[in-house]
Amino acid sequence: MVVGSLHYDIMVDAPDRPRKGETLTGFGWRPKFGGKGGNQAVAAAKAGAEVRMVGAVGDDDFGRFLLSNLTAAGVDASRVARIGGSGSGMSVAITDSGGDYGAVIVTGANAAADPKGLDDPALWQGAGVLILQNEMPDAVNLAAAKAAKMAGVPVCLNAAPYRVLPDELIALVDILMVNAIEAEQFSGCPVGDIASAVIAARRLSSRSPTVVVTAGGDGVAGMLRGHDPVVVPALPVLLISTHGAGDVFAGTFAAALAAGHAFAQCLEVANQAAAVHVST
Repeated sequence: MVVGSLHYDIMVDAPDRPRKGETLTGFGWRPKFGGKGGNQAVAAAKAGAEVRMVGAVGDDDFGRFLLSNLTAAGVDASRVARIGGSGSGMSVAITDSGGDYGAVIVTGANAAADPKGLDDPALWQGAGVLILQNEMPDAVNLAAAKAAKMAGVPVCLNAAPYRVLPDELIALVDILMVNAIEAEQFSGCPVGDIASAVIAARRLSSRSPTVVVTAGGDGVAGMLRGHDPVVVPALPVLLISTHGAGDVFAGTFAAALAAGHAFAQCLEVANQAAAVHVST
């Protein structure tokens, strides 16, 4: 189960990301299916999971593009609302010559997603794990997490982008997943290598029973409360672009978890999928 955002992404290739007031000449642009929720749903489907998506799009061309891409990826999009009078979510992402990127998102119809109906028992039949992200309103995430708990479904929160989270929501999260920047924002521990990622994961384990800190080219640190940390080193690949790598990791991790794999194996499989993504 993915309850999350859907964005029509406009990808721009440029020599660098512009500074304030600066205009750069780019190399090209292309449309891309996106939104953390949508990306994670598609990644989970590609990893072999049956996936149901709950979210919202506008009644516009962007929305129709997003729905067709979900369906083409084998994701059940029957619970994605079509909201008239509201444009679909979208973003502009600029990838520089080094493969790093920066993005601006416009929430659009995602902000109008309705938490009502998330407590429908039929929605949760067969669900093995719920994935949430911070691109949806807290009210939606909280309603989804409560319903998942009632159905006995573990809750994985990819807390990206960073924002202060309600204590009520944190109390329902079984797996907290963050990248290096978000780990620092939540824990106060700067993450510059895998050792500091482990320290941040330890600190965050006081807030969630399971913590995953993705540290890009330094690897992944995982922490099960009361156990030794699990470290998965980064794979040596040629970096093309980091855009969407975290979503591929999260979706693949969730698919492996739903399939019953052990925590360490889930991390390894997700790490491999993310490595392939950034190098192709």
